[in-house]
Amino acid sequence: MTTFVDRVELHVAAGNGGHGCASVHREKFKPLGGPDGGNGGEGGSVILTVDSQITTLLEYHHSPKRKATNGKPGAGGNRTGADGQDLVLAVPDGTVVLDKKGNVLADLVGHGTSFVAAAGGRGGLGNAALASARRKAPGFALLGEPGEARDIVMELKSVADVALVGYPSAGKSSLISVLSAAKPKIADYPFTTLIPNLGVVTAGSTVYTIADVPGLIPGASQGKGLGLEFLRHVERCEVLVHVLDCATLEPGRDPLTDLETIEEELAQYGGLEDRPRLVALNKVDVPDGQDIADLTRASLEERGYRVFEVSALAHKGLRELSFALAQIVAEARAAKPVEESTRIVLRPKAVDDAGFTITEEDGVYRIRGVKPERWVRQTDFSNDEAVGYLADRLARLGIEQELWKVGAQEGDTVVIGPEDDAVVFDWEPTMAAGAEMLGRRGEDHRFETQRPAVDRRRERQRGRDAAEEEYRAFEALSSGRQAIEGDDEDY
Repeated sequence: MTTFVDRVELHVAAGNGGHGCASVHREKFKPLGGPDGGNGGEGGSVILTVDSQITTLLEYHHSPKRKATNGKPGAGGNRTGADGQDLVLAVPDGTVVLDKKGNVLADLVGHGTSFVAAAGGRGGLGNAALASARRKAPGFALLGEPGEARDIVMELKSVADVALVGYPSAGKSSLISVLSAAKPKIADYPFTTLIPNLGVVTAGSTVYTIADVPGLIPGASQGKGLGLEFLRHVERCEVLVHVLDCATLEPGRDPLTDLETIEEELAQYGGLEDRPRLVALNKVDVPDGQDIADLTRASLEERGYRVFEVSALAHKGLRELSFALAQIVAEARAAKPVEESTRIVLRPKAVDDAGFTITEEDGVYRIRGVKPERWVRQTDFSNDEAVGYLADRLARLGIEQELWKVGAQEGDTVVIGPEDDAVVFDWEPTMAAGAEMLGRRGEDHRFETQRPAVDRRRERQRGRDAAEEEYRAFEALSSGRQAIEGDDEDY
């Protein structure tokens, strides 16, 4: 038997970025061919996408952990690692994504609407990408950034124009079965409807959807019965239809009492005060049903309700109810602003945004910011050159200068990152030694050891060239003297 699930908790984890490669090109007769380490591949992301063919979150109820693939590491020869594959999860139309604290992250409405639930990690740069005029052959590469991991809650809110609400066995399922082509399970006992049924109704030129919400009982807004689980399916509807049972045999129940009870539950749930209401007095075809409807109609109209006497079994009053609902839905659609097909949101960076913040607690200086935290995650702390490169980046960002301003002293504890995932340093300031020296940290000195030999060879070659020029000049001078002496002798 298929089970309907409209709320699940899901743990999603994106793929990690691949590590960059530290490699030196090696070829015959080229002892120092230069760095050729490739970049790591990007980690795959976890993406939620609306699929109109999906109607339940049951799949994620059974397997609540989902992870995308990691990016591949880079390789020598400037070969970039392969990117991880994105994991695309199909969700029903009307899915709301929340975090563990209940904050709404995304409201997915419309086929194809997507949301990146967990972003893949960036791939680390290889030493070929890190090379510069000062750092000609870096002996390190950046690590791949870990993929994002989070716990999310997905709630399904049916996307329907009309919601049928009422007590169990009030005839809502029967009514939706004759108004549309939906075929819900129907029986004469409480809580027959265990899932919201959706149907499509055509009334003239208006086509709208109608939802049969499972029956409500007193206390539903506090979690009693099934009401609390399914009241969320009423939130998106443009109009509510109270389906009142005119043939109930339960003691203490009548159409007016049922209406007041359901309205009380809707009021306690909240957010539905602006929805227009219609009343459908159902089962007027049974004995005494028409009499109860006649007695109740005047009281309902005095309260401002539009009342329709209907019978799902005898197909009575259905056309009038259908066209009345179509008119309200059409007016609601016309009142909504037209959304542009393309929306561009510009979020310029603040003028005084330094890209990081520094806070001090009990002598510990905590640094928070997207860039410094990402740089720390990408650093291989077992490599001195990589640590020096990190120090350069932090200094260029202005962190070292800001630490001086807030009163940090040499040897103070500096923490970069959140409390649960941070890197701790003993601060060793370098500004006092001269900022011009910062760019030399993390520099590979292999070329420095080779440069004197190269220079000596060049000096020897220049010496040989100069000696040859001097010898040729001497020969030319000697030849001239011999010619002059010969002439003199001739004379």
